[in-house]
Parts: sequence; C-alpha cells; structure tokens
Amino acid sequence: MLNRSILIGRLTRDPELRYTPAGVAVTTFTLAVDRPFTNDKKEREADFIPIVVWRQAAEACANYLNKGRLCAVEGRIQVRSYDNNEGRKVYVTEVVADNVKFLESANRDSGQQSNSRDPFAGDGKPIDISDDDLPF
Repeated sequence: MLNRSILIGRLTRDPELRYTPAGVAVTTFTLAVDRPFTNDKKEREADFIPIVVWRQAAEACANYLNKGRLCAVEGRIQVRSYDNNEGRKVYVTEVVADNVKFLESANRDSGQQSNSRDPFAGDGKPIDISDDDLPF
C-alpha cells in the first residue's frame, strides 16, 4: 500500500507553532495549491490543504515560512476524528509532512536586494572602477 502526497503551493497564513505536553514541536499551516484546469469562467481555482509538520522541521517552518511563501511539501494523507463541543464527530483530512522545501527566499517581498549575491545591484548609478582595479 502507498500513501504519498507531493504538493507545491503558497501559504494562506503564517504558520502556527505549538508544543505538545512532552515538548515536541508541531506546526500547522494551510497550503493553497492551484488546480490544473480552469472553471467555466476561465478562472483558476485552488484547493486549500491543511499541513502538519513535526519536530525540527516544525520549528524551521515556523521560523522561515510566512503567508504567501511558495513551498513544496512531501508527506502522507491522514484522516483523524474527534467529538466537538456539541457531541458530533468531526473528521479532519490533512497532510502530515515528512519533508518541506522552501522554494523562495525569505526577502522576496521586502523590496531589498542582497548586495552579497550581486555586486552590480544598486541604485542605477555608474560604478567607479579604475584601470588599476581590472585584472587584465
């Protein structure tokens, strides 16, 4: 038998980090995943899939992911149930992640460029380089 799910999508809200009474980290978030087709109005629809991440990966997700970030999740689909306050049984379907990959840098929306990667990034002003600075 096989139960594997691989999803790529964007977070609909910031992840929520909690700890079990035993001190185990658990993070939850919802991933919006586009459907591969359009509806009658030629609009794309999405599925909103709850994700659960445990232990060290949970802490990393809580620290580095936020609303709108693109990520890939690999895991298994799990269905659980509980009785709500009204005594009705509620079923929850979620993906328990084994692996989460961050597909965008953390500062993609901040409007700041990292000068450590691109020495020519700047404000458009000419770069002052003398002939003595050139290696040829």
